[in-house]
Amino acid sequence: MKGTVNYELRGDIAVLEVDNPPVNPLSSGVRVGLCDQFDKANSDENVRGIVLKGAGNAFIAGADISEFGQKMEGPDLHTALKNIEYSEKPVVAAINGPALGGGLETALCCNYRIATEKSIVGLPEVNLGLLPGAGGTQRLPRIVGPSQALKIMLSGVPVPAKKALDQGILDGISTGDLVEDAISFLHKKLDETTEHPKVRDLNEKLVEARGNENVMAEAKALASKSRKGQFAPGQIIKCVEAAIEEDDFDAGMKKESDLFLECLLHPQREAMIHIFFGERTAGKILDVPKDTETQKIGSAGVVGSGTMGGGIAMNFANAGIPVIVLDQDEKNLERGIGVIEKNYQMMVDRGRLSQEMKDGVMSLITPSLNYEDLADCDIVVEAVYENLDLKQEIFKKLDDVVKGDAILASNTSGLDIDAISSVTERPDKVVGTHFFSPANIMRLLEIVRGEKTSKETLATIMKLGKIIKKAAVMSLNAPGFIGNRMLFGYTQQANMLLLEGALPNQVDTALESFGMNMGPFRMMDLVGLDLGWRARKLAKLETPLTNKIADALCEQERFGQKNGKGFYNYSDGSRAPNPAPENEEIYVKVAEENGFTRRDISDEEIVDRCILGLVNEGAKILEEGVAQRSSDMDIVYINGYGFPIWRGGPMFYANSIGLDKVLEKINKFAEKDEDFWKPADLLVALANDGGKFADAPTDDLKKEKLAFKQEVKY
Repeated sequence: MKGTVNYELRGDIAVLEVDNPPVNPLSSGVRVGLCDQFDKANSDENVRGIVLKGAGNAFIAGADISEFGQKMEGPDLHTALKNIEYSEKPVVAAINGPALGGGLETALCCNYRIATEKSIVGLPEVNLGLLPGAGGTQRLPRIVGPSQALKIMLSGVPVPAKKALDQGILDGISTGDLVEDAISFLHKKLDETTEHPKVRDLNEKLVEARGNENVMAEAKALASKSRKGQFAPGQIIKCVEAAIEEDDFDAGMKKESDLFLECLLHPQREAMIHIFFGERTAGKILDVPKDTETQKIGSAGVVGSGTMGGGIAMNFANAGIPVIVLDQDEKNLERGIGVIEKNYQMMVDRGRLSQEMKDGVMSLITPSLNYEDLADCDIVVEAVYENLDLKQEIFKKLDDVVKGDAILASNTSGLDIDAISSVTERPDKVVGTHFFSPANIMRLLEIVRGEKTSKETLATIMKLGKIIKKAAVMSLNAPGFIGNRMLFGYTQQANMLLLEGALPNQVDTALESFGMNMGPFRMMDLVGLDLGWRARKLAKLETPLTNKIADALCEQERFGQKNGKGFYNYSDGSRAPNPAPENEEIYVKVAEENGFTRRDISDEEIVDRCILGLVNEGAKILEEGVAQRSSDMDIVYINGYGFPIWRGGPMFYANSIGLDKVLEKINKFAEKDEDFWKPADLLVALANDGGKFADAPTDDLKKEKLAFKQEVKY
C-alpha cells in the first residue's frame, strides 16, 4: 500500500501527518492510516483535539489517479473521511501547501481549517472530466454559497489562501509555525465551546439560494462558455442543485456518488486524464537524463518589442525574472512597452491583478535600444518577424555581446534552427522557442532541438517552461516542427472542401460542433489572408491550388479581420463573422477554372477529412521521430490550436475510433487524391496489428531524421 499517516502527541493534541511524497495523494495506505490514527487519537483519554497536516510542502493534492480502475485496497475514501467528520475530538486541518480535490474535501470534513499564506485550495476535478466525488459538491456550497462554489468547481482554478479566508473556506492564516498556530487555535476553541461545527450541518446558504433561478442559470451560462462540449460540468451543476433542493445531506451525497460514477465511465474522463499525464510526460526528453545539470535563469532579454516580444517579456516578468526588451526603433519600443502596460492594466481592471502586483511586474521590465544592455542576460529570446537573414544578423550580434554561457533562443514558427545557430560560436546554446500568440496567454511552447543543441540547454529550457507556466513540448528541427506541419494538412483539406462545394460557414460550423475552438476559415481571417498572398507575389511564386480562392479574395482587397472583409464580413469593432454571400461567385469561378464540379458535402465528410488530415500527418511525424511520442502531439494541438481537450487530442481521438477504421477512411479518400492521402507507414502497421499510436516503437519504425529542407507553404 502506498503512503502512511504518522502520529505525534504534542501535549494534549494529536498531530497526524499524511506522508505520501511528493504531494500526499489519498492512496490506499493513507486511507488506512487515517482510519487507524483517528481511532487511536479518539480512544486516548489524554487527547483533547487533533491537527491534520501533510508532510513536506503539500497538504493533500487529491485522490491517487493511478488507482482509478484498479481493485480497491483498504477502506474507500468516504469511509476514511467519515472517521474525520465524526471524530469525537475536534479536528483542525493545518493546510501547509496545496489542498486540491480530495485534499480540500478532506479539509472540509474537519471542524476548522488553518493555512499558510502561500497555500492554495480548490476542486479541479472538472479538468479531468470528473466531479468532486468525496462530498465537495455538497460541502463547499454550504460554506461559501452555491453560486461561489459552482464558480470554483466549474473553473477548476485553485483559490489562494487570502481569498479562501475571505470566502469562508478557511478559518485563519498562519504567518508563523503552522502546526503550533493550529494547536493554539484548537486550544482556544476547546476553551470556548464544546460544540464544534460540521460543514455538513451548515444549511443557511443553501436555504437562501432555494428558489433563486439565477444561481443555476449563471452556472449553466458559465459552463456553456468556458466548458463547451464537456460532460462533467453539467453533472456538477446537478449535484449542487440537489444540495440546494434536498433537505437531507446524505441524499445529496447519494446524488453526487451516482453522477460521479457516470463521469468516471464517460469517455471524456479517459481523454482528459490522458492529457493530464501527457503534459507531465512531455517534459521528459528520452535521451536527457533526469539529473542533467541545468543553468539558472535569473535574467532574460527579448529582442523585438512587437506583439510576440511583448507577450514573451510578460511571461518572464510574471515569473519574477527581470527582462530587458530591446528594439532598435525608439517609437516601436515605446509602443511595445505601452501595450504591455495596457495588458496589465486590463488585468487590474478585471480584478485579476492588484495595482501593487502590476507595479511589481512592470518594474521587472526594462526597455533598451542597445544590444550591450543584454550582456549579462542568462537567456535572450529573439522575437522578430520570420526572415532568416534578419534572424542570423541578430544572432551574430548577440553572440558577440551576450556572455558566453547564455542561451540564445529564437521564437520562430518554422525557420531552420541549425541555420540560425550556424552563425554563432555557441550552437550548443541555441534552441528554438516557438511561443504561440498571444504569448502571455497561450500555454503551448514548442521547444525546437537543433542538431547541436546540448542536453543541458534542453533540460534548462524544459525547466524554464514550467517556471513560466507553459505546456512545453520538444520537436526536432524539421519543416513546420510539430504543430504547423500538422496544421497544413488540416487547412489544405478545408480549402479543398471549399473548391469542391462547401462554404466557409458550413466548414467552420461542422468543426466547431466537433469541438474546435475556431473553424479554419475564421482562423484564416484572424491571421490575415494577405500574408501568404503578399509573400508569394514578392517571391514571384505561383499560387498553390489550395490557396487560389484565398488569393482571389485578396485581389478583391479582402484580407480578413484587419480590413473587415475576408471569407466573412465584419462590422466595425467586432470580430463576430457575418456571411459574405458576395464571395460565392468567386468560389464558383475559381472552382470551374480548376476543373472542379461543386457538390453537396456532408458535415461528417468535412470533419473526417480535416481531422484525419491532422492524424495522418501526425503519424508521419511520429514515424520520423520529429515528435517523441503521440501524446506530445495531442498536447500541442490542445494547447496551441484549439483542439477539444475532452477528445484527448487528434492522436488519442484516432485511437478511440480505432486505427483500422481511420485507415479505412483514409484509403477511401485516397481514391480521389492519392498524393495527399497516402497513409503513413506507421499508421498502416499499427492498424494491421490492432495497435494504438502509444504503441509506436521509439526506434524500429522511425526513419532517419530528415535533412532540413526549407519549404514555404502559405
